[in-house]
Amino acid sequence: MFYNVIPQGHTIKAFEKFNLHPNILKAIANEKYENATAIQNKVIPAAMKGADVLGASKSGTGKTAAFVLPLLNKLQKVVKKDEKVVRALIIVPTIELADQVSRTIVSFSKYLDIQTVKVQGGSKKIDQIQRIKQGVDIVVATPGRLQDFINDKKINLEHVNTVILDEADTMLDLGFLAEIKNILKACPSQKQMMCFSATISQNIKKLAKEFLRDPAIVEVSNRRDVVNMIKHRAYKVDKKRKAELALKLVKDLGVGQVLIFVNKKETADKLFEYFKSHEIWTTILHGDIKRGGRAKALTLFKGGKSQVLIATDIAARGIDIPELPMVINYDLPELTDDFTHRVGRTGRANHKGGVITLLTIHDYNAFSTIEKHLKLNVKRDIMPGFEITDKQPRQARPRKKKLSEKKGKIDYDKKRRYTYAAHKKKKEERKGIKKK
Repeated sequence: MFYNVIPQGHTIKAFEKFNLHPNILKAIANEKYENATAIQNKVIPAAMKGADVLGASKSGTGKTAAFVLPLLNKLQKVVKKDEKVVRALIIVPTIELADQVSRTIVSFSKYLDIQTVKVQGGSKKIDQIQRIKQGVDIVVATPGRLQDFINDKKINLEHVNTVILDEADTMLDLGFLAEIKNILKACPSQKQMMCFSATISQNIKKLAKEFLRDPAIVEVSNRRDVVNMIKHRAYKVDKKRKAELALKLVKDLGVGQVLIFVNKKETADKLFEYFKSHEIWTTILHGDIKRGGRAKALTLFKGGKSQVLIATDIAARGIDIPELPMVINYDLPELTDDFTHRVGRTGRANHKGGVITLLTIHDYNAFSTIEKHLKLNVKRDIMPGFEITDKQPRQARPRKKKLSEKKGKIDYDKKRRYTYAAHKKKKEERKGIKKK
């Protein structure tokens, strides 16, 4: 059925310029999209022309819509109601991101005859296989489960004309390179490919060089960009009192939702029990929690039935919580990219957000490196009542520069002393050789 009526009171002029199908424009209006983001303005025109795309953008910038909209526009021209075959693959690193991408596709394909299925771990294989047999146009998959289906000949990819790798950097970090290569080899050689990540690292460049053909490179923001909508704070704290300080912050903040990041599953479990013992409604996400438990945790948190969600980085990839007010870095991540992903959970879609980072004495240098990369300057406070007792690390004092150095002049005395010392050393070395 063809729909061409845009709901009253909604404007989609920003998307009309892309020449998308009227049914897609109607869905965009229903979702109350009005302004196209920077990455959408750059990716959609290139993708609509059939070009391969290598895109870099931080979380919360509208990246998913940037590849979903041109994909749907392309598929609506070729899909057949009575002949459903897999025509597009979207490969993502986590179950949560698979859910998010699938929801976006369903929303924008509301008025199109396009079917989507998720192929992911944590759910029964038989149910997913049955859905594929019924006929689908788009498969959103995690690499491991999709590789299993290919090996078991449960999915036919010979009609695939588009492959999208979302958060490719995370998939490489998780060790899915072999699976990705096998999946791409199972698809036709002639296809459009789009690859997205937070940054265009050397590993991403290698992957793109092997599988993308003369891609349009879209890098609307790099990891050093500072999100103006996010306020950063940091508190120095003794290691043994981190949980106590985190609890105080949650109580004092007075916000309904706080996402707390930790580095290890064991830490997540301990902090979860600690918060529970102090009657804070808390949910938890990490790799050892089964699919049903993870889904329930997210539902409770999004629905406001739990105030705190404690998560590891991998489990939290793809979490999209509208207007999330606060992120707490209970542990400092090892990589700047992980810090960027965490920060990207708040301050989304022009809503203000806050980030608090807890620092023990072992975190000072690593946090300074992250600040340097992201061009941040975060004041390090000490919460009253949480004075530091841990032995502070030695910090080198910067040497005062001479006036001549500040002006860029040469210190001739120093140069002369160095030249004489070097000459003397060489002379002694020559003497030593002669003696031998």
